[in-house]
Amino acid sequence: MPSSWDWITPGGAARVGEEGTEPDPRFTFANERTFLAWSRTALALVVAGLGIVQLLPPFPGVPFGRHLLGVPLIVLGAVLAVVAYAEWIRNQRALRLSRPLPHSVLPWLLAVMITGMAVISAIVLLLSATR
Repeated sequence: MPSSWDWITPGGAARVGEEGTEPDPRFTFANERTFLAWSRTALALVVAGLGIVQLLPPFPGVPFGRHLLGVPLIVLGAVLAVVAYAEWIRNQRALRLSRPLPHSVLPWLLAVMITGMAVISAIVLLLSATR
């Protein structure tokens, strides 16, 4: 029986293709497109974070403001990339075993983090405007 950490081991992804039966290719391709969309989102978050830290002018009176905004975006991008891969594996396994697709945590994770980033951004801007 596969463990919950099999997706992270080198052979874990290969074993997904060995169990169950081959699903309709359209479903496999749709699962892959979804993974690639989340990967593009993760890459965009990392690039946005790097751009904020390296290119944005400093906030007056808030010397750590750029890092406070940029670093969480970089971390979120890294987490999103790993979670997207794990979900791709889980979805592919469910497709091969003719089971319902598992519930995705990605939309909730992204919504919470973006809301948090909006609050932090507002605080940094307000602190900067008062100095």
